[in-house]
Amino acid sequence: MLAAHGLLRAGYEVTLYSDKTPEDFLERARPTGTAARFHSALEFERELGLDHWENIAPKGDGIHLHFNPTLRNTLVTLVGRLDHHYLAIDLRLQSARWLEDLEARGGKVELETVTVERLDELAAQYDLVLVAAGKGETQRLFPRDEARSTYATPQRYLAMVNVTGPAMEFPYLPGRTPVKFNFFAPHGEMFWVPWLSKDLEPSWSLVFEAKEGGPVDRFREVSSADEALRVAQQVMAEMAPWDAEWVRDARPCDENSWLRGTFVPEVRDVVGTLPSGRTVMAVGDTAHTLDPIGGQGANNGNKMARTVVDAIVERGGGPFGSDWMRDTFDRFWQRHGRHTERFNAALLEPLTAAGKAVLIAQYGSGGSPEEWTPQDEVARAFCNNFDDPARLTDAFYDPERAKAAVREAHGSTLWPLLRGRAGIARGQIRQRLGREAGHPGT
Repeated sequence: MLAAHGLLRAGYEVTLYSDKTPEDFLERARPTGTAARFHSALEFERELGLDHWENIAPKGDGIHLHFNPTLRNTLVTLVGRLDHHYLAIDLRLQSARWLEDLEARGGKVELETVTVERLDELAAQYDLVLVAAGKGETQRLFPRDEARSTYATPQRYLAMVNVTGPAMEFPYLPGRTPVKFNFFAPHGEMFWVPWLSKDLEPSWSLVFEAKEGGPVDRFREVSSADEALRVAQQVMAEMAPWDAEWVRDARPCDENSWLRGTFVPEVRDVVGTLPSGRTVMAVGDTAHTLDPIGGQGANNGNKMARTVVDAIVERGGGPFGSDWMRDTFDRFWQRHGRHTERFNAALLEPLTAAGKAVLIAQYGSGGSPEEWTPQDEVARAFCNNFDDPARLTDAFYDPERAKAAVREAHGSTLWPLLRGRAGIARGQIRQRLGREAGHPGT
């Protein structure tokens, strides 16, 4: 829909084929993900006049991280601010409104489920067909790109339930509304994202990423939003007790506001060849599917849509053949996609030595604008990498890049690492004595 709106604004005739009406999205569909978008992705929506919820959605201002090498052992925390807030809007609300907007602005909307055979007919009718089809037979038109794909199997079993009831801040972090990350190195991850529901309620999206067979891996048999929430509360009580009371009175936003399942994060050839030999182009998740751990899926889609729209406008009246499609995706990949793929992989894999150095150097960050420290500057760089993964991702792989990032904030590398290790060691000793770790933001 972003591509449709962008092309309509540029003067093109646009028809969007959807298998759902606005009413279907609002009344019968599930939110297909949390879809938090950071500043650079949101800017495209704002340029297109699609930022309808800016004044009512909860504004996320940063990231708060608990890193736990084992259960009941918080090794390090991070409390960082973003340069610009992020938003997460219920995709059902967003899709319904953007569909209505497209028709109101002169675009055409056709309601039908598009099969491969129908897609072949459309490819003959239009100058260019963009496909954002999710899973199913249409997606299979686009073969896996082995050279660019990091994984060949699902990396986590995923579950999500979106809830109202919990306060929009945490008792241990008053006045802040961050994404809350909980990393459990052997078992998976859990994170809570401020979210605006389709009923315009400030809410939370609770997301669970389970490694197979571990204590987070309990969602495979859930069959309702209420059941998903009960399991979520049990897992949180056992593994993230600091948030157990906060979520105690939560209730699902609606009966459809939950998901569970698994998929392979991968990159695909954007050229799909139809039975007739005609070609269509993949966009969004159909071209590049990402595990939600880095919150990059919707951001990646927005950036890809902007790249495709810009390339179409620059092309003018020229044909849109397979070479053009691949060149356009290459342009996106070099600027955005490759960095996003590496950043997501850094979060899915055990932390590298370089990544550990970054976390150690930020130890003590509190994110307070009144008491800004070099540690806060490192945490800020980590947070802003979610907006643009080209900024800091290399520092999670390259020790020299990690040292450079630390040196830029602190003016040195030795003392920040020594101070950080000392603070982490104090927290370990306190926990072994049965006391609270005493880390910032706990």
